[in-house]
Amino acid sequence: MGCIKIFVMVLVVCAFFITNTYQLQSYEIQALLQLRKHLEYPVQLDVWENYNGDFCSLTSTLHMSITCQDNSVTELKIKGDKLVKPNEFHGFAVPNETLSEGFSIDSFVTTLTRLSSLKVLTLVSLGIWGPLPDKIHRLASLELLDMSSNFLFGSVPFQMSRLIKLHTLTLDGNFFNDTIPDWLDSLTNLTILSLKNNRLKGQFPSSMSKITTLTDIVLSHNVLSGKLPDLTALSNLLLLDLRENHLDSELPTLPKGLTTVLLSSNAFSGEIPIEFGTLNQLQHLDLSNNSLSGMLPAGLFSLSSISYLNLASNVLSGSLPSHLNCGGELGFVDISDNRLIGRLPSCLNTISDKRIVKVGGNCLALDTQYQHSQGYCKQANSAKKRITGKEIALLTGVIGGILIVVVFLFVVLLIFRRRRHARSIVDQHIPPKVVQRNTQPGISSELLANARIISQAANIGSQGAPSYRVFSMEELLEATQNFDQSTLLGEGSVGKIYKGRLENGAYIAVRSLNVYRRYSNRNLKLRLDLLSKFRHPHLVSLLGHCIDGGAPDDSTVPRIFLIYEYISNGNFRAHLSENSPRKILKWSDRLSVLIGVAKAVHFLHTGVIPSSFSNRLKTSNILLDEHNMAKLSDYGMSILMEESEKAKGDDVTSWHMTKKEDDVYNFGFILLESLVGPTVSGKGEAFLFNEMASFGSQDGRCRIMDPIVLTTSSQESLSIVISITNKCISPESSTRPSFEDVLWNLQYAAQVQATADADHKSDATSPS
Repeated sequence: MGCIKIFVMVLVVCAFFITNTYQLQSYEIQALLQLRKHLEYPVQLDVWENYNGDFCSLTSTLHMSITCQDNSVTELKIKGDKLVKPNEFHGFAVPNETLSEGFSIDSFVTTLTRLSSLKVLTLVSLGIWGPLPDKIHRLASLELLDMSSNFLFGSVPFQMSRLIKLHTLTLDGNFFNDTIPDWLDSLTNLTILSLKNNRLKGQFPSSMSKITTLTDIVLSHNVLSGKLPDLTALSNLLLLDLRENHLDSELPTLPKGLTTVLLSSNAFSGEIPIEFGTLNQLQHLDLSNNSLSGMLPAGLFSLSSISYLNLASNVLSGSLPSHLNCGGELGFVDISDNRLIGRLPSCLNTISDKRIVKVGGNCLALDTQYQHSQGYCKQANSAKKRITGKEIALLTGVIGGILIVVVFLFVVLLIFRRRRHARSIVDQHIPPKVVQRNTQPGISSELLANARIISQAANIGSQGAPSYRVFSMEELLEATQNFDQSTLLGEGSVGKIYKGRLENGAYIAVRSLNVYRRYSNRNLKLRLDLLSKFRHPHLVSLLGHCIDGGAPDDSTVPRIFLIYEYISNGNFRAHLSENSPRKILKWSDRLSVLIGVAKAVHFLHTGVIPSSFSNRLKTSNILLDEHNMAKLSDYGMSILMEESEKAKGDDVTSWHMTKKEDDVYNFGFILLESLVGPTVSGKGEAFLFNEMASFGSQDGRCRIMDPIVLTTSSQESLSIVISITNKCISPESSTRPSFEDVLWNLQYAAQVQATADADHKSDATSPS
């Protein structure tokens, strides 16, 4: 009977654990499946193909493992086969080693942050490319992050300083090309920092010497320069790897507990500090390929734990003491290619299977052809000084010559441009069919194909975008039938808009601007040049401009026309109204539009220099193409219209508004109309603040919200958008969120809605 009871108890316990493995939250299951999609279905995740919701019970492999705790994913490890070989490809990756151009690291990390309980995240050799988004900091429980052997570039985001639980940060084998963060001391639990095989530049941050928890610092194979600070405060440091950089200071004093020091292939100079001979825990020391000089500290050879000692290819001089003692663990010594003289101590001269000693390229008194004469080593330093002086003089002459040539070419170019500019003014009296074509400057196709080392904004902004050009007035008159009333699309505060058709059959929208005559021809063209660079998939593309009747004296301009792509499916507002012939959008489609617009505004705030604020955000300025893809119009008008006329001269940086919070506030009204329909328009803030309280209850929502929204949305998705709407329209501008936060919340709401739609579809199709 007792055995039966024990057997029953075992079954109950097993059933308890089995049940728990099936309790992973649905939104986390959805996030895992979405991650697989983002990663373009790598073979390492084929095991997820026929999942049954029991991800936590999947058998771990060398390439994939998932660990769960309390019904949430706490560890996710994925290792792919898209290897990065930066040395072989000189910093550029083979195209098929990266994920496709359609990959969005922003969306990928947004999905990752839904796994909010993650403590360990390993994503290695998966072809992930792009700048690491700031929002990675939302994984607040993260203790270990390893994204090695991918194609990440730019800087390590400052917001990661909030990951206070992080103890291991490994980003090896990427293309980070900014400086090493100086905020790393905010990570008070950091023990392992590994950023090797990147393009990190600048100095070794002195703040790193404050992270007393560090055990491993690995920054090899970068382009760090300057001085290495005093690291003696790092009492727990065991490994210091700074190989193959450009560090050029003297060697600093190092912590006593170090076991491995790798400083080879830099430009360290001066003598090896005598304190190195007191590092009793040291096992592996590599100072080769530097410019170290002076005598060899005898204490290095007798360290009790030293097993590997490499001092090759320096300018070390003098002789070693005959009574030198070698430690019992010393198995490899390389002092070749220096300026050493005299005899080898017996502990280095003894032939033994236990110790390898390399001494070639010195002036030692050995019967070997691999030694120079003593005169070579004695004269080396003085000869080196003479050669260095000559080289410096020669280098100075070369640099001076180059500067003279550069200045001469600059003057010639300036004269040429002035003459061409004068000729273009004369030519304006006889305008040709197309005045000129200016290819939009951007990232070279080779760089895009081979490396993806571009900013995300520049990447998505240039894909498929037509080149910007100058149109002639004759061409516009022909396209719009002399601006016939039948081609008029509408009239707004900034001028009339006409529909036109070019000779090649392409449709365009021509905006006639009401610009006051306060700009010189040159000033206006500078502003138009800036506006032409605003390229993004969710912005209506600016195809070109036409200046009608520019004065030859470069004074004022009577009329300006902006030529845009024609968007055929109406504006967002029309798709929210029951009285419109347009198809009314359901909630998930509205979220897609809002996300697109938020991406566009985020680009205008952060993706261009100078930033563009005050972008006339309203539902009637959001156009939808034939696929209901959102495209923002009327953006950047502050550059050309009267808001910017306080700008003085040609100071480009003063051409934009300074209150990005105004765009957030106006976007709040767009969110509101998406929730309640266009009836809010015209009722202003009084309506808004009186009715927003209704969102707090189900009855209130039913009374105020658009029925289409109520019947096609989930409560969780709706609550997320209502919350961010409240924040956007806060009377205090300082409390309004950034567009990054707005975008993150909208993407999260869309993912929650997608999960709810999938669950609803599954319930509807399953047998009763």
